[in-house]
Amino acid sequence: MRTPTAPAPAPSPVPDAHGVPPLLRPAVLGELRLPNRVLMAPATRARATAPGLAPTELHAAYYAQRAGAGLLITEGTWISREAVGFANVPGVYSDEQVAGWRRVTSLVHALGGRIVLQLWHCGAVSHPDLLGGAPPLGPSAVDPHERAFTPGGFRPAPVPRAMTPSDIARTLADYAAASANARRAGFDGVEVHALGPYLIPQFLNPRLNLRTDGYGGTPAGRRRFLLEVVEAVAGAWDGRRVGVRLSPRWASSDRFPADASTDAEYAELVAALNDAPLAYLHLRGPEAGAPDLAFFARYRALYRGPLIANLGFTPSTAAAALAGGHADAVSFAAHFIANPDLVTRIALGLPLSAPDEDTYYTPGPKGYTDYPQAT
Repeated sequence: MRTPTAPAPAPSPVPDAHGVPPLLRPAVLGELRLPNRVLMAPATRARATAPGLAPTELHAAYYAQRAGAGLLITEGTWISREAVGFANVPGVYSDEQVAGWRRVTSLVHALGGRIVLQLWHCGAVSHPDLLGGAPPLGPSAVDPHERAFTPGGFRPAPVPRAMTPSDIARTLADYAAASANARRAGFDGVEVHALGPYLIPQFLNPRLNLRTDGYGGTPAGRRRFLLEVVEAVAGAWDGRRVGVRLSPRWASSDRFPADASTDAEYAELVAALNDAPLAYLHLRGPEAGAPDLAFFARYRALYRGPLIANLGFTPSTAAAALAGGHADAVSFAAHFIANPDLVTRIALGLPLSAPDEDTYYTPGPKGYTDYPQAT
């Protein structure tokens, strides 16, 4: 077993005039009214081992344990069968899956929580072993230089089949149907997965998107797909209940260099999202040890709506980000994996447990629902 990283230090946030520290204050993200600003970030856990990729009672227990979060954002969830790109991840495109998710949302709501579903399509970062032998889809037929997690482990993703206009139209319809299914399953909203090396960032990327139609060719053309996805998923909801998660500094391979050109295109994209019907923008920061507050400040100046900061935060640095006006809320992944009662631990200044990384993608309750509550 890998040696766990050292536990995070106890928080030392500065309280407001009423003694409430920044992370524990209520927040409003569109139509979402949150009791605190400690959000659970999406984290793929690969526990959907039942037939049909439906959530099980294990998923219900996992999310119910963490219902104290100001907002639970689920693991990325498949919008369709051809969106699949990671083994044992649940979907939201069948009645069986919707029923499984309804069990999750019912328990979370019974415990006073709020939960949104993250909608995911892997695009070119998939494998025929996950797609019944079919090739993955991508904006263009370009090798993504990535690996897909298959039932046999990680394998190189092949060159995808370039999406036709009808493929794009069908995928947009799949996003809309998945969003409607999320509402039917009892979720409070949805988040569009638009980070990492997956389908939406592939459309945004001039190295992977070589299209010459209206979905490529220029920065405006490359961001058209994301903006139409947002429009498609927003149609299922009243008011602002859609979030978008981006990772402008993603740098997993030579296909995703975090360079000045990428920064400029993401700045234009974030500014364009001001006109979209969003509840919030969720930003994953750079992979650089302590959180880069200057990164979040840059996008805070560009985006007028609520902003969620993510990656590498401790309770102390999260409190500093809120106190400095860099974000409206902070999301945690690893801390919530190992600390189902994270909000209580922050409120009482208790130490945090470290996650067991060897159980991130393994089946069963070990490393999933067996982390202890603080005593």
